[in-house]
Order: sequence, then structure tokens, then C-alpha cells
Amino acid sequence: MTILVVGDAGLDVIAMHDKAITYGDDTRAQIRITTGGAGANTASWLAALGAEVALVTRVGDDTAGQQVLTELTMAGVRCVFTVDPNAATCCVVVLVGPDGQRTMLPDHGAGALLRPEDLTPELVRTSRHLHLSGYVLLDPQSRDTGLAMLDMARDAGLTTSVDPQSAVLLTDPAAFLEWIRGVDLLLPNKDELSLLSGAHDPLDFVGAIAVTSGAHGASWVDHVTTVSVPAEQVSCVDSTGGGDAFNAGLLLAWLSGEQPESALRSGVGAATRAVGSVGATPR
Repeated sequence: MTILVVGDAGLDVIAMHDKAITYGDDTRAQIRITTGGAGANTASWLAALGAEVALVTRVGDDTAGQQVLTELTMAGVRCVFTVDPNAATCCVVVLVGPDGQRTMLPDHGAGALLRPEDLTPELVRTSRHLHLSGYVLLDPQSRDTGLAMLDMARDAGLTTSVDPQSAVLLTDPAAFLEWIRGVDLLLPNKDELSLLSGAHDPLDFVGAIAVTSGAHGASWVDHVTTVSVPAEQVSCVDSTGGGDAFNAGLLLAWLSGEQPESALRSGVGAATRAVGSVGATPR
């Protein structure tokens, strides 16, 4: 059975700089252009780990969309793409500092124009789980579509998961918790979880939480279990997509029936691989 992923697919323009950026002047950098987008990242890691995965998104009628389609298909992802003639494919400028930490300038492009009909009833019937990138909910243009897709999945008996994706964009934590009410698994980082917990107890809205804490590892919390695992030792080259890779590793293990501690270790293992090289998709 297929794991559905809903979220952006596009190009990451990664600028790796070893000095502080000089505003209004030049700063030398190493530039890489790779496939990216939170949905594409998680989908490609799921495929690399052996899952049958379908990615639902919108891309533009442009060369970037064609490139993303080709690369993800070659990586084993079933690309359920709607080509939108009115917007460009998602593109993200990623600034990566000497410590490997990233700052992103995203343009969701066609991804923000996602519509409920982009997820077909047939695809839902042949799937077992839907993972939704929180960017879909955080963007007012695509929010209603994200909510409709979560409803479609639940009505069909699929399990569901959501990654909030961005603490900065999480400006109304209480509303976000209402949007994800009934989701089986919430996948925040510690900053996102702190914001959500400041509004309400997230466990009043979701079945379980798997939270990442960077170099401090990851934890699982539900109504009966709390367990943590440490991070693996790694030199962080580029943190872009580390959380998306964690989602893939954890989801595949959890959906395979593994216990929370084992699922966390699978997530941490995938994230460790991701941050050890440039780019957010498997190398």
C-alpha cells in the first residue's frame, strides 16, 4: 500500500558561505541546485528507504517542473503532479553557514495553488497513510485544500501525520492545533512544539508526537508512553531537509509496526544521513 505525501516539490538553490554575509555587497559562496521542497524531500527519503510512495503537488509549466518530475521519478517516487500554467514551480533559496545551519527564502509558487481535486479518490483508496507538509496549512492559499485532504484521508480510514515545518510562520498556534485535530502523529521540532504547547496541550488534538531536538536527539510522547533517543554523531554539512528525512525514517518504521523507540532511531538515522551532505534529498 502507498504512503501519500502532500507538499511542495521544486528546486533548492543552495548557497554555502564560509563567512558572514555582507549586506549590499559580495560574499563568495559555493552554489548547488538540487531537487527540494518539504514534500519532495520526505517522499524521496521514503522511496530510498524502500517505501511505495506517491507525492501529490502542483508544479509550473516550466523547465524546473520537468526537472523535478524527472529526478523524483528516477528516485522511485510516483509523482502525482498537476501542472499549473499560471504559476512557476516552487523554488527555495537556501543560505547555509559555516556551521551547516540553513536559512531559507521560499517561494511556494504553484504549490500554493493546490486544490482538493489534485488528490483523487482512487489514489486515497489504494493508500494507507497521508503525510501533509505543514506549509500547506500555513499558507492561506492552500490551507482549505490541506484540510480537505486530511478529511478525505480520515474518511477513507488512512492514518495521518503533519509536520508544522516552520516556527516563524506558525503565527497562530491555537488555530493550527484546530486544523490538525484528529491527526494521528504530529512531527514538530522543539521550537514548533514549544509554540504549540503554549496555546494548548497538543495531545488534546493529536494521537502522538515525535519531536526532533537537533543535536539532542528526538522524543516520542503519547497518552501512555514517553521515550527519547540520542542523536548520532555527525558533522553537519547542510541541515536542509534533516527534519523531512527524519519524518520518512520514522513514518516507515511506525507504519511497519515498530515500537516508538525503534521508530525514533530510524528517523534519527535518516536525518543523520541527510545533514551529512549538501542538499535535502538522498545522495
